[in-house]
Amino acid sequence: MVPSSEPPAVPPSLPRSTPSAQGVDPGGISAFLDAVDAAPGVELHSLVVVRHGHVVAEGWWHPYTPGRVHLLYSLSKSVTSAAAGFAVAEGLLDLDATVLSYFPELDAHVTDPRSRAMRVRDVAAMASGHLAETADAAFAADDPVLGFLTIPPDRDPGTVFAYNQPCTYSLAAIVQRLTGGTLTDYLRPRLFDPLGIAPGGWQQHPAGREIGYSGLHLTTEDVARFGQCLLEDGRRQGRQVLPEGWVAEATRRHVGTAGSAGEAVVEARDGDWAQGYGQQFWRSRHGYRGDGAYGQFCVVVPESDLVVATTAAAPDMQAALDAVWAHVLPALADGPLPRSAADDALAVRLATLGLPPVPTGGPDAVPAGTVLRLAGTAALRGVTGAVLRRDATGWTLTLDAWDGTVVADVGTGGWAVTEPDDGAAPLAVSAGSPAPGQVRADVLLLETPHRLRLDGDVAAGTLTAAWATDPLGGVSLRSMASR
Repeated sequence: MVPSSEPPAVPPSLPRSTPSAQGVDPGGISAFLDAVDAAPGVELHSLVVVRHGHVVAEGWWHPYTPGRVHLLYSLSKSVTSAAAGFAVAEGLLDLDATVLSYFPELDAHVTDPRSRAMRVRDVAAMASGHLAETADAAFAADDPVLGFLTIPPDRDPGTVFAYNQPCTYSLAAIVQRLTGGTLTDYLRPRLFDPLGIAPGGWQQHPAGREIGYSGLHLTTEDVARFGQCLLEDGRRQGRQVLPEGWVAEATRRHVGTAGSAGEAVVEARDGDWAQGYGQQFWRSRHGYRGDGAYGQFCVVVPESDLVVATTAAAPDMQAALDAVWAHVLPALADGPLPRSAADDALAVRLATLGLPPVPTGGPDAVPAGTVLRLAGTAALRGVTGAVLRRDATGWTLTLDAWDGTVVADVGTGGWAVTEPDDGAAPLAVSAGSPAPGQVRADVLLLETPHRLRLDGDVAAGTLTAAWATDPLGGVSLRSMASR
């Protein structure tokens, strides 16, 4: 299935509809919003709900906005799976070939028989035979594929599940070797352009090789478009985009997760991480999903003709899924519902969502001339310094990382957004005085799930800092940006 040499016409956005017209009780969406608002471990940044191919609910929690891309973390894996699906359909990739066969220059260095026998389909299903994550050891090597293949599997490949980043990294590396470019290069004419997706970048390591297992930045509607294409067995507006039959194969259960090596990931045996794993997709209690750390979800429920896409900073990812099952699924009807005032009320609520800013504490809570400096950064991933200043006109934040400095505007009573022009990550900052003599500033890295909290002591002139959601992998002001 090789794409035409003519660039495809970019389709319009997914059509919009009221919930009732597509058989969705708007009260169920409102109940979902109530549930996630009340959940202490869930902070949504965006939500798009698609029923019968129509967006019936969409919202962004200010200062997050519809056009801004968001780091997807491991939801990236499902897009890597699509790249592998295309490579198989085009006769480039053999799932039954060994991983090692695609890297003949490593042959002399890989001696363990299980590593040598590991097939592409094994790594696609997180069934390399290892009983635990091998990322630290694999990525310590100059070539992470070699690092991975020299870690002897504990069991025969294909027999046991363990969530393992080098599995996806190796799959992505094979596709990129076979196609001679990056995953983005390969997917642009095959997937991204036909779906109208403009990817915001994909993290690379080493330079020129996209990592596959994480690092992709898309908008929430991009995620929803991908999910709708999956729901339609790879079609978009009647055109076959993904290889025919690939969706069913990639999203079926290839390996069990509960009661296996995956038990370190699966805390609740009856939860959504205990339903089995496909080829870079999780099975769910209902349907299946692409799934990224802190609540980056593309949930597809074929039997309900439903797609739910979210971005978030949600350490309690199960609570976010529980809210979908408890409130959205029961709101679905077999046919259209009468339009009601609840449709309009929900639209107003979705249009006015926002993350609460830091309380200001009054206009005179902190005197002009206050300067607060970060004291001690040894345990703070990625940040080397911070200075918060208040002059007669307001606050300014200077944030230092190993790869540079960003000077950001600071909102009081709201969020101030700074868009650096030097490649650093865009920030939204809110500051105030929650108690006499104290200062707090919250820093949102707007293309990620991450919030940095700075707490200041005015008398001492010092700041302490902590991540609300700890960034995974390498952190810098530029690697956390989408481009």
